[in-house]
Formats: sequence, C-alpha cells, structure tokens
Amino acid sequence: MTVSVNEVEALYELYKKLSNSIIKDGLIHKEELQFALFNSRVGENLFLDRVFDLFDEKKNGVIEFDEFIHALSVFHPHAPMDQKIDFAFRLYDLRQTGFIEREEVRQMVVAILSESDTFADADADKDGRINKEEWKAFVVRHPTLLRNMTLPYLKDVTTVFPSFIFNTEVED
Repeated sequence: MTVSVNEVEALYELYKKLSNSIIKDGLIHKEELQFALFNSRVGENLFLDRVFDLFDEKKNGVIEFDEFIHALSVFHPHAPMDQKIDFAFRLYDLRQTGFIEREEVRQMVVAILSESDTFADADADKDGRINKEEWKAFVVRHPTLLRNMTLPYLKDVTTVFPSFIFNTEVED
C-alpha cells in the first residue's frame, strides 16, 4: 500500500495535533492517545495499553511520527488483511509469547467490557450474560463497535478527519 505525499502531509497535521494536545513536545504520549480515542485522560484501560504498546515500536514510551504512520497503515481500508490479522493477534497476545491463550482473550474481553460499561449496557435482562439478541440490539445502538479494524476516513485522509482531532481541546 502506497501513501501519497498529500496523505503524509495530512497525517503529519493529525500527528501534530495529537502530539501537542496535552504535553506540547511533538510526541504522542499515552495520555494523548487515550484522550483522542476515549475523550478521557484518566483511568486504566488494557485495550489502550496494548494499542499504545503496539504503536510504540521503539519501546521508548512515546509514539514518534514514523511509528504513528506505520501503525495507522494497518487501519487503512486498503491495508492487506494479513496486516490486520497480525496486528489483532499481537493485540490479544498480552504476554507476547507468540500464542493467544484462553486467559489472554478472557482478560482482554473482560477489560474492554468493564472499562466501557459495555457489559452492563448490553445485558438488557441483567442475568449476567449477553445473549445474541442483546448483543445485536446493543450493536444497533452503538454501530461503532463493528469498526475497530477499519478507519474509513484513512481512505482519503487529506479531506476527512475524525471530528475530535480538530474540534476537541483538552480542559485543564
């Protein structure tokens, strides 16, 4: 997948906005990614931790521009399925053993559900389980749940950005 000069320039503008949203140093810190993705700067979030760790390829605690471009390329609608599969595998391989173990899947799913209050919202009959009908109703109310691995706006990143990037300011 090739990225045009215009796309790189637009991604750089996005990067600059994110990297200066809380700590004005031109690097994306975990708090800045958390604010961009979840509109919150506080709280533990296993999903965020894993995504940040995968974006932070140099393992230096920040996301630099080259890491940002490389990681975002996985979410492009035209990214090869193999790249998406690999990223998702590494996301769930919490212990980085090269295997996804049952406990890791359980841990990630529990974290995603509890960190977002998804479980309580989806469990309409409050029986401690989400059946297929409850899940379907929940997804209909929250269709973004089905867009995790494809970010359509990356198809033409030069003209379309998520509204939070340009319209959201951090409140101190």
